Amino acid sequence: MASVFLFQMQISLQQITPVFLEENKIAESAIWNKTMLFGKEERIHIIASSGRGKTSFMHFLYGLRNDYKGKILYNNEDISGFDKEKFSNWRRQHISIIFQDLRLFPEQTVLQNLEIKRLLSPYHSESKITAMAKRLGIENKLTKLCKTCSYGEQQRIAIIRSLQQPFDFLLLDEPFSHLDENNRKIAMELIEEECEARKASIILADLKLIEYFKADKIIYL
Repeated sequence: MASVFLFQMQISLQQITPVFLEENKIAESAIWNKTMLFGKEERIHIIASSGRGKTSFMHFLYGLRNDYKGKILYNNEDISGFDKEKFSNWRRQHISIIFQDLRLFPEQTVLQNLEIKRLLSPYHSESKITAMAKRLGIENKLTKLCKTCSYGEQQRIAIIRSLQQPFDFLLLDEPFSHLDENNRKIAMELIEEECEARKASIILADLKLIEYFKADKIIYL
């Protein structure tokens, strides 16, 4: 029964509008004030210039903010009725995220940052962490304090961390902004491989089109 439930996981938007956004930006959007369904194994690319509510939208989906009108449903359940424990359970099993501001722990080592997520909701082994770090070129940083890493290195840490838990949806908010083109492609390949293995969806939001992201839908916020 559990595997069937996971396969049917979906996120539904019902006329979501941020209470703080100007009316003209809402009217021009292909997401705001629309009905929309995100299902399993979809690749969604959301493109938005600054000030259109991109990061706010990702936080709405993850349940961090509720300053909007309309409804967001996880499997037909309105998340506005979720308490902290229920949100925690959903995030631990169904939804992972890479925040634009990363939210790493600067005084802990890179490996400690990665292990926190893995131990809370085990999916991969510790050896897999090392393999991912090597693939993304940061294996030599695992024992270093996170605060000593460059922002680009920290982005790669956040990418690896997001992949350590089970999920049906992976939310990415400008995940490659400080990576060069080659490292962006390597990171994207890793993300897509992991999502394919889980039959999971990707919702990637960025300022511009990422051509090497194999999107099923491109939506302009």
